[in-house]
Amino acid sequence: VQLQASGGGLVQPGGSPRLSCVASGSDFDYYAIGWFRQAPEKERTFVAAISTIGTITNYADSVKGRFTISRDNAKNTMDLQMDSLKPEDTAIYYCAASKYYGANYRPERYDFWGQGTQVTVSS
Repeated sequence: VQLQASGGGLVQPGGSPRLSCVASGSDFDYYAIGWFRQAPEKERTFVAAISTIGTITNYADSVKGRFTISRDNAKNTMDLQMDSLKPEDTAIYYCAASKYYGANYRPERYDFWGQGTQVTVSS
């Protein structure tokens, strides 16, 4: 499966952008989907994940209550609604697909990665 992320850009603190990830190829609903992010000079970290049919979600503590992950298997898409953005949310955001059950937070359990989209939170 190939993944294409979009929706990033320059956002003011407190803003609410929505990132999207479109998958090409077959069997999108066989994969759990996750979002990760990488800030400058830092390691890639988990943001959120959703299981194959959306019944299980998982969030990093730093975004819990502010970000919402969702998916539409009929359209092969997955979104990350980001609310109340903070400057520390600035990073490149990546969507990824995993064959593992559930909503995994470990990047090594993801098989396919999108190219990333930059989100910069600044006034």
